[in-house]
Amino acid sequence: MLIDSNSYVGHWPFRQLQGSNCRGLLDRMNRHGIDVSLVSNLNGVFYKNTQNANEELYNEIRSEKQFADRIIPFAVINPVYSGWKNDLEVCHKKLGMQGVRLYPKYHRYELDHPNCIELVRIARDRGLPVALSLRMVDSRTSSWLDVEKEWALKDILPIIKAVSDAKYLILNIANSTAMSEYDLDWFKKTDLIMDTSGRGISDLGQLIARFGKEKFAFGTHAPILDDRTGLLRIEAMRDSEADTQTKSMLKSGNARRFLKL
Repeated sequence: MLIDSNSYVGHWPFRQLQGSNCRGLLDRMNRHGIDVSLVSNLNGVFYKNTQNANEELYNEIRSEKQFADRIIPFAVINPVYSGWKNDLEVCHKKLGMQGVRLYPKYHRYELDHPNCIELVRIARDRGLPVALSLRMVDSRTSSWLDVEKEWALKDILPIIKAVSDAKYLILNIANSTAMSEYDLDWFKKTDLIMDTSGRGISDLGQLIARFGKEKFAFGTHAPILDDRTGLLRIEAMRDSEADTQTKSMLKSGNARRFLKL
């Protein structure tokens, strides 16, 4: 089984994306042997009211049964936009979304903002994982209208330390994974998964030795990135770095445990 822990539908205003709806997503999944994808709507990164994007995703998934069978939706919530608590309630209870995605750099707040901390606590109490992308697109080649500063892995520690008993998905790790032993201990004792899409995961075997094999899961960041690199990083590990059981954990086992599938 193969579960993609980081995928999208929707549009990116600064780049043309191919197959960026549920039909295109399902075609890519079938082509690359992906059974289930965790999906959010890119439009929610840019809509003033992110709930419109969540409703778009919900309605599209409901349009065909095969979408609902294989797509797990995550809600885009902006905690500094009025009505966000009601948005979260509707997404969880009415729309059946199984996680939350936050975009602090695009929605202009810090991870230690009181509303962000409150949102993560509410998600924790509802059993919803919180997903954070360390990079959406490469800032070196992006539009001058896009955000410039990218996150390193240690930059998300403020929210992890503020709500250490929540569940986190850390996605598209493109920059440094270095941190102190004290901060590394926070990562190890927190229920979190890092996906394999980002360029910072190129030496996956070494990262597994450092963080633990239960801390990683296959992810693509598609259609912004390609559908294969995240899987190739798993398959390319030597037997001394990851046996068959460990690779199975990364392909689906860790995600299934994390999401209680």
